[in-house]
Amino acid sequence: MVQSSTRSKWFACSVILFFALFATAILGQDGLVANGDFETPPSNGFPSDAIADGSIEIPSWKLRGTVELVSSGQKQGGMILIVPGGTHAVRLGNDAEISQVFTVEKGSIYSVTFSAARTCAQLESLNVSVPPASQTIDLQTLYNVQGWDPYAWAFEAEEDQANLIFRNLGMEDDPSCGPIIDDIAIKKLFAPDKPKDNAVLNGDFEEGPWMFRNVSLGVLLPTNLDEEITSLPGWTVESNRAVRYIDSYHFSVPEGKRAMELLSGKEGIISQMVETTPNKPYTMTFSLGHAGDKCKQPMAIMAFAGDQAQNIHYTPDSNSTFQTCNLNFTAKAERTRIAFYSVYYNTRTDDMSSLCGPVVDDVRVWFSGARRIGFAGVGLVFWVFVLVLVLG
Repeated sequence: MVQSSTRSKWFACSVILFFALFATAILGQDGLVANGDFETPPSNGFPSDAIADGSIEIPSWKLRGTVELVSSGQKQGGMILIVPGGTHAVRLGNDAEISQVFTVEKGSIYSVTFSAARTCAQLESLNVSVPPASQTIDLQTLYNVQGWDPYAWAFEAEEDQANLIFRNLGMEDDPSCGPIIDDIAIKKLFAPDKPKDNAVLNGDFEEGPWMFRNVSLGVLLPTNLDEEITSLPGWTVESNRAVRYIDSYHFSVPEGKRAMELLSGKEGIISQMVETTPNKPYTMTFSLGHAGDKCKQPMAIMAFAGDQAQNIHYTPDSNSTFQTCNLNFTAKAERTRIAFYSVYYNTRTDDMSSLCGPVVDDVRVWFSGARRIGFAGVGLVFWVFVLVLVLG
């Protein structure tokens, strides 16, 4: 009887596990899309020459135009082509594109992470889209000396199927020139719960795009003025250049596992509109730190809260890589803008060209006209009173 019951429980658990895995397969799983690293060989092997109009396959991808599977160490003239990860990647020629359809959850926000490098021309750009959403990302600026950068872009799923398209909009004299793409991953984003004692959404930056554990470059977030459809929930990137989303596995992070590194001076701004009560006093606090990536000092940020602005220099001590800062302001409206950017254009001391900057984390905005202990303090007083009664 006991054995039969055990078998029944085992069967029930197996059925539940099966349907859980089945549901995961239908809705999609965070991480690489099918053959997102381009390491799955075509049926007739990896080619050495350019391919056009689908004359050869790239498993899981649909091709249009001059598309090339490139290999690590492959040369073009006197130039060695850069493969961001593994041994293979894709290069898009003039007006060429690759696309893949996958299942998503209608109405949800997704972030696509991918690595990109330019080849022949400095003015190369890459258009990434899930129609009707689309964004063209400028690849002119190289943010590090490795010659490639990871990027993230977000979209809202309007149907149950998403058609992810990467397209080279350029028209070079050499039709094979164009950006190289690799390591394409997707992550479903969730709006973080609104804190009870903090008006800032995702102020700890823990919710954001997919990050590869074996990639030490963080993820660049290009300009995005849509505060609802963003790879960094709650935040917008207002500037011409990208900011860097970093993790604690490769950088120094003040708190938790994620933070923001501000790059390119005024060209790298993050902001958020927070809910406030007009004519009430507020305090914005945040952590200011060093990413531990050999960034040249001095480092400083401009912090904004409503009509208040403050220039704050990073002044570390021997016991910590970050400091706590604050900015007091009086709200003028029901929504108040907070924002940050780096004062300087910082680069790393070891190569003098990779962009870096100060780190911002744990951003909080709270009503400073009331004691922050709130009900917690009342509860403490209550239990002290009970203890006195018991001991008395």
